[in-house]
Amino acid sequence: MIKKFLDTLIGEPLPNEKSCHEKYNIPFGLAIMASDAVSSVAYAAEEILIVLIATIGLAAYQWLGWVSLMIIVLLVILTTSYIQIIRAYPQGGGAYMVAKENINLKAGLVAASALLVDYILTVAVSASAGVAAIVSAFPNLGHHKVLMAVTIIIILTILNLRGVSESAKIFSFPAYLFIVSMIFMIIYGLIKYSLYGAPMPMIHSKVVATEELSIFLILKAFSSGCTALTGLEAVSNSVPNFKEPAQKNAKIVMILLSSLILFIFGGTSILARFYQSIPIGYPTVVAQIAFGVFGRSFMFYVIQFATATILIMACNTAFTGFPMLMYTVGKDGYVPRQFTVRGKRLGFSNGIVALGFVACILVIVFDAKTHGLLPLYAVGVFLSFTLAQTGMVNHWIKVKEKGWRKRAIINGFGAFITVITTLIIAYEKFLHGAWMVIIVIPVLVYAMQSVKKHYNSIATQLGVETKDLKNFDLNKKITHIIVVPIASLNKATLAALQYARSLSPDVIALNVSADNAAIDRLKSRWNELNTDILLVTKYSTYRAVITPLLGYIHLIANAASPSEKITVMIPQFVTHEGIGEVLHNHTGFIIRESLVRNKNVVVATYPYHLEEEDD
Repeated sequence: MIKKFLDTLIGEPLPNEKSCHEKYNIPFGLAIMASDAVSSVAYAAEEILIVLIATIGLAAYQWLGWVSLMIIVLLVILTTSYIQIIRAYPQGGGAYMVAKENINLKAGLVAASALLVDYILTVAVSASAGVAAIVSAFPNLGHHKVLMAVTIIIILTILNLRGVSESAKIFSFPAYLFIVSMIFMIIYGLIKYSLYGAPMPMIHSKVVATEELSIFLILKAFSSGCTALTGLEAVSNSVPNFKEPAQKNAKIVMILLSSLILFIFGGTSILARFYQSIPIGYPTVVAQIAFGVFGRSFMFYVIQFATATILIMACNTAFTGFPMLMYTVGKDGYVPRQFTVRGKRLGFSNGIVALGFVACILVIVFDAKTHGLLPLYAVGVFLSFTLAQTGMVNHWIKVKEKGWRKRAIINGFGAFITVITTLIIAYEKFLHGAWMVIIVIPVLVYAMQSVKKHYNSIATQLGVETKDLKNFDLNKKITHIIVVPIASLNKATLAALQYARSLSPDVIALNVSADNAAIDRLKSRWNELNTDILLVTKYSTYRAVITPLLGYIHLIANAASPSEKITVMIPQFVTHEGIGEVLHNHTGFIIRESLVRNKNVVVATYPYHLEEEDD
C-alpha cells in the first residue's frame, strides 16, 4: 500500500538506462537555472531602497540607479569568470572543485559549505518572497504566510523527487511567463513614462531624509542589492545535468541568464525610480511598479502571479544545485554517502529531501519574512564567488595554456571585486544575522572533516591487501554457542531452537521473566520436549526483562575463549499486514542494536512467517 502511494506521488522507478534522458536542454536548463537569479530582481531593488529611502529620502531614487549600475558591472565580471569555470571544470562542482584543486582542501570545503548554506537559504527566501507577492495581491492571506511557504516547499520537494525531466517541464512555463511579462512591463512602462509621465503612486507616503549621504550608506545599499546576483553559480555547479555537449550548453545558458538579469534588474530599478515605489513590505516594490504601469488591470494580476510563481520556482535552482553538490562532495567522502545514491527517479533523492526539510525549519523560525532571511543570504554566495575566482587564477598560472594570462587577469579582477563585496556584506549585515552564517560555515567544515576522518578510519580497518588474500584461512574452525532468547514456547521459538540445533550442539534457551508462575509454566512445558538443549531461566525482581537478558548474554560472551563465538538467534514472527510491523518485534530490535557492539557476539534473526489474515 505504501509502495503504491509513493509510486503515485513520486512516480514509477526509472531504469539506469534512462539517465541520459534526465538532463536539461538549453530552453529547459535556462528555465530551471534562471528561476533563482532572475527572480532575485523581485526583491533586490526593494532591498536597496529600504536602505536608502529611510535615510536620504527622495534622493534614494537617484542613487538607486548608481547602485544598480555597480551591481550590473559586478554581474558582467562574474559572468565572464564563471564561463571560464565551466570551460575548465565541465564535470561540475563549481567553486568547491576549483578551490579544492587550486587553493587547498579546506578552501574547497569552505566553498562547499557556503554554497550549501546558500542553497538552503535560496529555498527559504524564495518561498517566503513568493508568498509576499501573493499577499500583496490578496492581503487577507497574510495570517497564513508561514503555512503557505511550508506547503510550497513540500510541493516542490515532491515535484523534484519525480525527476529532472518532469520538473523541468512543470517549471519552464512559470519561468518564461515571468521573463516575458517583466520584459513587457519594462518596455511598456518606459514608453508610457516617456509619453505621459508617472501616475499617482500606489502608496501615498511622505518620504523624509533623516541623514546625509555617505560612502557607508552606499556600500550598505550595494551589499543589500547584491542579492540580485545569487544563483549565478548554479550553472557551473550543475554542468553534468545538461545534455551533450554539456559544456557548450551550460555556457549558452550562462550568457542568456546574465543578459536577462541585466535587463530585468536594470529595468526594474529604473521603473522603481520613475514610478516612486516605496518599500513598505506589502505591497512589494514590483507590485507598486506594476500598478503604476498597468493600474489594477488584468496585467497587474498577471505580474503578481508571474512574480509569485517565479519566486516559488526559484527554489528549484537550489533543488538542482544542492543535491548535485552533495553528490560531488559525497564522492570525496566529506558528507554521508547516502547523498551519492540516485533515487527511484534517478535524482539524488536524499539531498532533495534534506534541502526541503531544513528550508521548512528556517521558514518557520523566521516567520517567512524575506527581509529577515536576506542578511544570511549573500555572505555565503560571495564567499564562494571569491574562492572560485582565486582558485581559477591559480589554475591558469598552473596550466599555462594559450591565453592563460588574459584569463588569469579576468579571474584576478573578479577575485578582487568579490572579496571586497564579501567584506562589505559581512560588515554591513553582521548584526542583522550574517553572524549566524559566519559561525555555521566553520561548523559545517568541521563536520565534513569529521565525516571524512570516520570514512578513512573505516576503510583502514576493513581494507585487505591483495597479498594477504592468499594467507587468509576461510576454513578456520570456530566453535559456536547459540543463545536463543525465548519468552514462551510457541511455533516461532520452537522453529528457531530447531534451526539453532542444526548449526551447533551447544544451544542455550534463555528466558527472563518478572513472573515466577510464568517461569514454572515454561519449565513444565519444556519437560515435555524431547531435547537436551539447556534451558536457563532468570527471575527479574524489578520487572525489567531486556536489561537482565542482555547482561546474561554479555556474561557468556565475555567468558568465551578466542576460538568461540556467541551467536544470539532471535525468533521473530513475520506478519504480512502493515500494522504488524507497528505492533510487534520491538524487543528483538532493541536486543539486536544492543548486542552488535559486543565483539564476541553474532546476532541472527530467525524469521517465522505467519499466514495472511483473511478479510
